[in-house]
Amino acid sequence: MAPSHLPDTDARAVRPARAAMAILLLSVCLTSLALPGTARAQAVEDDAGDTDLAGPQDPTSGTLSPQAAGAAAAAVPIAGGAPTATGDADITGAIGDDAVVGGGLLRDQDLIRSNLRETGVDGLKSALADDDDVPGIPLGTFTLKPSIGQTVNSETTRSGDSRERRTYTETGLKGTLTSDWSRHQLSITGEGYWQRNLSGTGETKPRADIDGALRLDISHDTMATLRAGYSFDREDATDPNAINGAETQAGVNQYSLGAGIEHDFGILRGSAKVDVNRLTYSDVDLSDGTTLSQKDRNRDVGTLTTRIGYELSPALIPFLEASIGRGVYELRSDSLGYSRSYKTYSGRAGVEADLGEKLKGELALGYNTYRFDDARLKNLNGATIDGLINWSPQRGTDVMTGLSTTLEPSTTSGESGALAYTLSSRVTHELRSALVARLSNSLTFRNYPSGSASSDTKVWLTGAGLTYDINRYLALTGDVSYERTTPDRGQATSVARIGVGLTLRR
Repeated sequence: MAPSHLPDTDARAVRPARAAMAILLLSVCLTSLALPGTARAQAVEDDAGDTDLAGPQDPTSGTLSPQAAGAAAAAVPIAGGAPTATGDADITGAIGDDAVVGGGLLRDQDLIRSNLRETGVDGLKSALADDDDVPGIPLGTFTLKPSIGQTVNSETTRSGDSRERRTYTETGLKGTLTSDWSRHQLSITGEGYWQRNLSGTGETKPRADIDGALRLDISHDTMATLRAGYSFDREDATDPNAINGAETQAGVNQYSLGAGIEHDFGILRGSAKVDVNRLTYSDVDLSDGTTLSQKDRNRDVGTLTTRIGYELSPALIPFLEASIGRGVYELRSDSLGYSRSYKTYSGRAGVEADLGEKLKGELALGYNTYRFDDARLKNLNGATIDGLINWSPQRGTDVMTGLSTTLEPSTTSGESGALAYTLSSRVTHELRSALVARLSNSLTFRNYPSGSASSDTKVWLTGAGLTYDINRYLALTGDVSYERTTPDRGQATSVARIGVGLTLRR
């Protein structure tokens, strides 16, 4: 038997093993505690360092590669729940401040929260950038995305020393129907607004618009488009062709058809399109209870436009464009005995730019002329400037700037019409994950030929609004606007509006 004072060799062997096991367990615990914070910190670091998207990107599309998306999804848990505010229905563009994670969206707030939002039971994405994130209603190979809104508004109109005020409700219905085909695409968009006066006096202004477009992918280099649409609006009292003292101005119905084709010839890009529009005007209700027919304003307008562009680079394409058109009035002569049918010719030169998600658009300069059948009417001629630029200076902020030139035929005795230049801008900014602010402005200069009896006019319109997403399907909106029409001769007219409402979307 071994002496009792000698050390036990088995015990000596076990002690180091137990110590090593304890150290290993302690390291695992520390690592498990440290990893979540490290993942969150790394995600915030990546997001702060990249102005667009967190993580490695596909250089051609500007979006996360599948490998990066999968790695991010594994590192950061996806939270569900809170939506992002949408911009005004009317206008446009995604407004987001998101990092793409595993094909979904993850808010920056989620990255720094210690108590992440509970995942939705329906597996929907955690944030809304715009209506595209609303799942919609599947209808076979189509997806329907409807929305309905109700607003209460107050409007004050001042003209000289007179003032008119009304309070009214406006109900709006919008919807998009889009196909999900492997080739080609059919999209239909529509909206309609109805007003009802609650107090005061003033003319209600219903409006509606529906458009359909069918894109046909003929080949890799050739694409054709078929279009059809209808719109209704009521002329404003400040319109140059409005009837003074009318109880209800004329309603304008516009029916449109179009077809176009585009083809790439290597570094050259060519396109041609035909547009046909029919405009009809309803009778004007006068204040004495009688009506005034506007049938002599009904007309059909057809335009053929061709464009050729030269691809200096994928981001820069200068182009030349020419168009010819014909406008034919339903009545050979109007109520004043003028034959107002006309021919129109125009040419433009410009450049189209696409610098990615941050900046894209086009700008063109040209010349346009209207030549009337009646020799007593002066031709309308003038330089034109047209363009549209979309700029995103930072994530969550979108700026749209537009320039347009239109020739507006007149119905005033002996008047040909006016050349109208419009400069417009719209800014949307995401203040928070569910709150978006909007600011819009437009300025129109309406110029008549020298010697005209009609007065040149300036129209300024400005507005601001907020949209707060209560949840994915319900949004609270608020808007204010001010419009001022100032003729060189005569009284100025101003209209101020303020309204709040709710929008329900699916």
